[in-house]
Amino acid sequence: MADENTNPEQPIAAEHPQGGEPREAREGRGRGGRGRGDRGERGGRGRRDDRRGNRNEEDGGEELIEKLVHINRVSKTVKGGKRFGFAALVVVGDGKGRVGFGHAKAREVPEAITKATASAKKKMVRVPLKEGRTLHHDGKGRFGAGKVNVRTAPAGTGIIAGGPMRAVFESLGVADVVTKSVGTSNPYNMIRATFDALTNQTSPKSVAQRRGKKVADLLGRGGASEAEAEAAAEAIVE
Repeated sequence: MADENTNPEQPIAAEHPQGGEPREAREGRGRGGRGRGDRGERGGRGRRDDRRGNRNEEDGGEELIEKLVHINRVSKTVKGGKRFGFAALVVVGDGKGRVGFGHAKAREVPEAITKATASAKKKMVRVPLKEGRTLHHDGKGRFGAGKVNVRTAPAGTGIIAGGPMRAVFESLGVADVVTKSVGTSNPYNMIRATFDALTNQTSPKSVAQRRGKKVADLLGRGGASEAEAEAAAEAIVE
């Protein structure tokens, strides 16, 4: 009788050692078992990675044109000698009327470029463009000893500019423009003078809103007929 009572209990002890849960369940809750299973079902760490990926896609949703204008090696005198680094000047634009510039210093060139690009993205300004290819009117800009003249140009002219100014207009999305730089060849002053000229640009639409008039009224003052002024006003986007 004793053998009959003990034999049926042996398989039970094998399946449920110590009279607790099944071995598979306890092994699943072992070291790392529960965490991996629960995280996999809930998507804990994976969900954080997905959120980061979506944030990067949102930040980089628009394609920006990045142009490196100038790199300069700089040094700082410290106790015991000199500490060398690099300064980068970068221009960033979307090719559709927005542009910005930034400069930064770092111990290595790639890090300096990255910091300058981030600074340029934070300081982007919008410039009104005529037909999406040129400026609405001529302008002048100045910063320090740097002076620049920018002029609107007919289709097919191209970008007649050199050095840092060309990088600004290419990033801005201007296809036809004539420029002249006077006074200095310092890229920092040239860039700032160019932005001074661009920030003073206005469009007929903004002038008409400021004066409480129609765009056609402003365009028809040069001797153009009313029909031509209406057609030119409808063609203006900004």
